[in-house]
Amino acid sequence: MHYSTLLLLASAVCSIASPVWPRYTVDNEHFEVLALRASTQVNPTAVSGVTCIDPKLNIVFHDQNVAELGICGGIAGSITKCGGAPESTTGQSGSAKFTLATATKGATINISKGRWEQCVRAARAICPTGSMSGTCSGGASSGDVNFTLESP
Repeated sequence: MHYSTLLLLASAVCSIASPVWPRYTVDNEHFEVLALRASTQVNPTAVSGVTCIDPKLNIVFHDQNVAELGICGGIAGSITKCGGAPESTTGQSGSAKFTLATATKGATINISKGRWEQCVRAARAICPTGSMSGTCSGGASSGDVNFTLESP
């Protein structure tokens, strides 16, 4: 009888001493973004002068991707370069807006899709969330391309 009382008391003490951890849920999209970022190589020389403007700004990953391919009137699919040789361009979708402009006055944007995607990946390695700005190395008829990602 004494042993069972001791066992009951020890059991009660153990259950009180065990922490109760809160349960958190994370959207599946978050895991997809982490997996995508982990599987792509980042070229740190693709970008310079990156500034994290507002890390708490909610820019939806899908919107960012659509806006990224929306520059220059659209560079999705088989299009491999910015057409039309603009001095500035925007790509916008939902919560994301990219604005690009040449860093050298009088130059035009001729950035390739690959260079642009490398630039955005490298910038996101520095600023994983929210709005940001920076400079893509090359991508213009003369010099670099400045960009900003913000919410419209």
